[in-house]
Amino acid sequence: MRKWSWLGIIVLIVTLVITTLLRIEQTALLIFLAVIVAIIPFLISYEQKKPKARDLMPIIVLSAMAVAGRMLMAPFPNFKPVTAIVIIAGMAFGAESGFMTGALSALVSNFFFGQGPWTPWQMLAWGLIGYIAGVLTSKNLLNKTWTIILYGIVSSLCFGLIMDTWTVLGFIQPGSFEQAIATYALGMAFNVSHIISTVAFLIPIHKPWLRQLKRIKLKFDLT
Repeated sequence: MRKWSWLGIIVLIVTLVITTLLRIEQTALLIFLAVIVAIIPFLISYEQKKPKARDLMPIIVLSAMAVAGRMLMAPFPNFKPVTAIVIIAGMAFGAESGFMTGALSALVSNFFFGQGPWTPWQMLAWGLIGYIAGVLTSKNLLNKTWTIILYGIVSSLCFGLIMDTWTVLGFIQPGSFEQAIATYALGMAFNVSHIISTVAFLIPIHKPWLRQLKRIKLKFDLT
């Protein structure tokens, strides 16, 4: 299953890079492609594990909470609980669920914040954050508070770098190294705000949320 997930993610990255470089700006088409590629590994997993409908509920509920949190914190630029919630989703329910939670959170919340060619990139960025959180948890690398916080810091920074890369690919002419560097530099203020928000939300919620979510997973035998 894991190889299918990585294949889907790689195809998604290549698709987004190519469409951005070619200046293909059909937002609906981009979002459609991103959604299809994102759900292919999940559908394969769904068929192999033969889960019940209730197995979808954690993804839906956590995505809804991420969307609500992003909307409530709208007055504060780049200070959102989404990344923290996506990390918790990946840790509690696995890599594939983490990816779907991140991708779905970006897609649904942008119905309120505005859809555009940036949406698939946000889906990719938050999806990867949830996916990698699940992979690291399966290898017992996120078993201490400081490692979770460190991952929150690194993943928030990577989210910003991915979105800055979309800006560079989509709006800066090839070969303009100075403009590219300036774009990444200007984005650091937003990245710092994102890092602070992720840490601020992770510290109080990671222990109680993980404890309750793992209890729910065991009680209802969620796959």
